Amino acid sequence: MSVRIGVYPGTFDPITRGHMDIIRRGAKLVDRLVIGVTTNPSKSPMFTIDERLAMVERETAGIEGEIHVVSFDSLLMDFAEREGAGMIVRGLRAVADFEYEYQMAGMNQQLNDRVETVFLMADVSLQPIASRLVKEIALYGGAIRKFVSPSVEADVVLRVSEIGRKGS
Repeated sequence: MSVRIGVYPGTFDPITRGHMDIIRRGAKLVDRLVIGVTTNPSKSPMFTIDERLAMVERETAGIEGEIHVVSFDSLLMDFAEREGAGMIVRGLRAVADFEYEYQMAGMNQQLNDRVETVFLMADVSLQPIASRLVKEIALYGGAIRKFVSPSVEADVVLRVSEIGRKGS
């Protein structure tokens, strides 16, 4: 019997309750879930790749199932192939996400039709959460406790204070 491997890619800057919902549910669909932490040239990260890897590893430590957290800096389909994945797991929050993800899934299928993309709808209570907005709220001194775990909240608050000290 072959091992079913799925890849859940993202920048996870920072990892949110929405990401965690998709990870928990995605882990039930496969024998091994590989969380691919990547850079995105169009985004300016608050945390380094190593910090994000450590954060994701810490946050996913208690989740049932085989979960591997690794970094990648390549085409997603090349990464999926390298990991032996037959599935890409993607979370959807809204119609705008669907349009983008649908286009990406089509392009990815053209690159490698042996890997399927599976979409999971985020829990309704978590749909508005986006890392970009969490960072923006934190930078303006707003509370982010509803959107991230207490340990991620502490990481973000510390980073915001460091950014503030550098700017002074």
